[in-house]
Amino acid sequence: MLKVGVMGVRGYTGEELLKILLHHPKVRVTSLQARLEKPMSLSAVLPRFSHQTDLVCADYTPEVMARGCEVVFLALPHTVSMTVASKILKKGKKVIDLSADFRLKDTALYKKYYAADHVAKGDLKEAVYGLPELYREKIKKATLIANPGCYPTGILLGAYPLLKKGWVESSFVADAKSGVTGTGRSASEAFQFAEVNENFRAYKVAEHQHVPEMEEVLENTLRKKIDVIFTPHLVPINRGILSTLYFRLTRSVSTQQVTDLYKALYQKEPFVRILADGKLPEVKHVLYTNFCDIAVKVDAVRKTVIVVTVIDNLVKGAAGQAVQNMNLMVGFGETEGLL
Repeated sequence: MLKVGVMGVRGYTGEELLKILLHHPKVRVTSLQARLEKPMSLSAVLPRFSHQTDLVCADYTPEVMARGCEVVFLALPHTVSMTVASKILKKGKKVIDLSADFRLKDTALYKKYYAADHVAKGDLKEAVYGLPELYREKIKKATLIANPGCYPTGILLGAYPLLKKGWVESSFVADAKSGVTGTGRSASEAFQFAEVNENFRAYKVAEHQHVPEMEEVLENTLRKKIDVIFTPHLVPINRGILSTLYFRLTRSVSTQQVTDLYKALYQKEPFVRILADGKLPEVKHVLYTNFCDIAVKVDAVRKTVIVVTVIDNLVKGAAGQAVQNMNLMVGFGETEGLL
């Protein structure tokens, strides 16, 4: 059994990650840590896990975590993970980081969007972006994974085939709606029940930190300049993301041709489902799963193609994808513990 640990288990992502790992047939969770004044039973920290495990949750101590684990998941805040990851990597362990600390190779962009200097530039060079559909072979050889952001996961999977094929212009619009768990568990007036319920709003317009992440991944992969015009919205649901992408066509194609393109590119991907013409993805169809559902529609009159994707932000957008990456890193079947 592979020994794994989770740092930051009290957050939504950490909790979802633990739920998956406890049911993984080839994994044993040996260490859990969170920001605590003193060690506590997991059931006292997260009552949902009562009678499932007798593990004790302790305060952050990277050295202790490294001693008892072969793979460590970091579900920590941005700017915290980079210092912790380095300490664990030095002990010869594999790390999967769910923060943004190793996603951006450009440290100037990191400082601009996360207001901090990057203190682990050596590890940053070695980090592999953890989107299996694009970087599977690199992930298999990696010791440090930068797990993608939730918005980028659905948008990158939806945008990549058309941009790769060259059937569209390299600038596109991404309009996305997310459930409230995407904002994290930390207390904030803007995300209280009375502020979110019966409401619907855009936020971080033209300044969201996931824009440089998406552009950098696409540019590094496709070797050309890409512009992503991205607007995120908060909707009053617990979880799930629906993203609608708008591309200007550079040639005449039909909906069926674009659908066939996506099916051909993703035919061997276990967690990407391409819907037939006439069907559109719905959030409820991917909740609590690691699937990304995608549909396309060509508007021939306006020479555009519209792509709609849905994911569960806590699973394919975070914890499930992290486990998918772990499976690849250690040689397990890619779908182990996820189907």
